Amino acid sequence: MVDDFKSRGGSPWGSPPGGDGNGSGRGGPRPPDIEAIIRDIQNKINKFMPGGSKSGGKPIGLILIILVLVWLASGLYRVLPDEQGVVLRFGKFVKTTQPGLNYHIPMPVESVQTPKVTKVNRMDIGFRSERDSGFTSGAVADVPEESLMLTGDENIVNIDFSVFWVIKDAGKFLFKIQDPQGTVKAAAETAMREVIAKSNIQPILTEGRAKIELETQEIIQAILDEYNSGIQVTQVQTQKADPPDQVIDAFRDVQAARADMERSKNEAEAYANDVIPRARGEAQKILQAAEAYKKEVVAKAEGEASRFISIYNEYAKAKQVTQERMYLETMEKVLADIDKVIIDKNSGSGVVPYLPLPELKKKVE
Repeated sequence: MVDDFKSRGGSPWGSPPGGDGNGSGRGGPRPPDIEAIIRDIQNKINKFMPGGSKSGGKPIGLILIILVLVWLASGLYRVLPDEQGVVLRFGKFVKTTQPGLNYHIPMPVESVQTPKVTKVNRMDIGFRSERDSGFTSGAVADVPEESLMLTGDENIVNIDFSVFWVIKDAGKFLFKIQDPQGTVKAAAETAMREVIAKSNIQPILTEGRAKIELETQEIIQAILDEYNSGIQVTQVQTQKADPPDQVIDAFRDVQAARADMERSKNEAEAYANDVIPRARGEAQKILQAAEAYKKEVVAKAEGEASRFISIYNEYAKAKQVTQERMYLETMEKVLADIDKVIIDKNSGSGVVPYLPLPELKKKVE
């Protein structure tokens, strides 16, 4: 091709004849003649095609157009519902596309990766199961350097847990962190050690696991977000939380003693809850009876006082009649329960014949 340009008296860079060959002639530097270059390429291709140069440039142009259209069409791609599209331009991350039909500039300018973003990944901390290491069925290997942690009350706990996570942003996941699995593992272990260091051993082993799992998940997510990892932690699940194997028997004895203590304490509280209300009820009953007796005595005294005042008022009005009435009422009370013999002094010269009617009444009864 260069020889053809020279045969026409010019340079391959479009320099005019007589120039110095470096574009510094009288007309100044000029751009290459693109049409001439394309024409020359077509001529060379025609030599290898049937019919040689007689076929002309139209078929070649049509083929080039078809090739260009096919190249442009190759930029279409589909992202499945469980995927995200990651577009790379010359190997550099550009954007993330959502599920559906999308387009990118065809290779080699842009390329696409479609990682699965709905798959739930699992990371085990403190142990390795057959899923991880190919152990025999049901076998689990403990990893003490990961599972042994110091609690807030200076005890040691052996805790195994799993972290479940998904890809939230595929672009960040692929290009912001170098080792996603290692990052999740390091963040999970760091977060769990932080939470355990602030907790006592008793809640860790009993009712406090749910709170520990929630706090650990929040800390892991905060660390991963700070790294722009594109990872979403869905759950932290505690698999085991026990004292170290060397002291587990002694710890169980302590736990049994604490359980006995709690049982005795509950029984004592139950007895107290039974006795104290009963005693309070008895005390209330006595107080109510005393109050009733007080009201009865006061009312009776007030009644006697009122009766005395009423009698005194009558006595002041008619002393003779009142004295006689009081005498009769008194004698009625005194003689009511004794045997009596009545003799009328005006009945003649002798004593009235005695008939022991009260004795007969007693015999009848």
